[in-house]
Amino acid sequence: MTDVVETRRDRIARRQVDKFAERRAQLADAALHTLAELGYARTSLREIAQKSEFTHGVLHYYFNDKVELIAQAVRQYEAVCVTRYDDIVATATTADELRQDFGAAMAATLDTDAPLHRLWYDLRNQSLFEESFRNDVIEIDGRRERMIHNVVQRYADLSGRPLLVSSKTAYALYDGLFQQALQHKLAGRDDAVGNLRADAGVLLDLVTCDGRS
Repeated sequence: MTDVVETRRDRIARRQVDKFAERRAQLADAALHTLAELGYARTSLREIAQKSEFTHGVLHYYFNDKVELIAQAVRQYEAVCVTRYDDIVATATTADELRQDFGAAMAATLDTDAPLHRLWYDLRNQSLFEESFRNDVIEIDGRRERMIHNVVQRYADLSGRPLLVSSKTAYALYDGLFQQALQHKLAGRDDAVGNLRADAGVLLDLVTCDGRS
């Protein structure tokens, strides 16, 4: 009988934990677009509450401060983002197909999600000063690196050429390319999306060709 009671208590406790986590996820998702619009420095829990259906008190109940909320929101967003090229890698049957689809996908996310990408770079820069979410940023960066590595390695395999750079170098190259394109997009340059689409493919060739083939 005691074991049955303890099992029921355990189930109730787990449900409470699950509901708490689910509520935090809902709040973080609701806050994401406000964070993307205003940026780290100009966003507070009160500001987020004013732009959402949730009260300041509710936000403060589930999150100690804006740092905790921002970290949660970005983790949730990145959990989806780091899988954006998985289908392309899995289904491409030729190097040219992968090159075209990857460039198109990278250009599409720049075009549709620029404010959210801006939030990521803002948060990564802030982590140089704000220790509270530094580990989260390092973890997300690692997942992004693996995402890019999967693409370039598959391209190397399909093209029959060796991958000439390390995973970290490939990520740094694509990250720099994307950040520059994002700056151009936010500055209103009409060619930002098209240039990224083309340059993403060119870079695939650069990291798999030593110039002698």
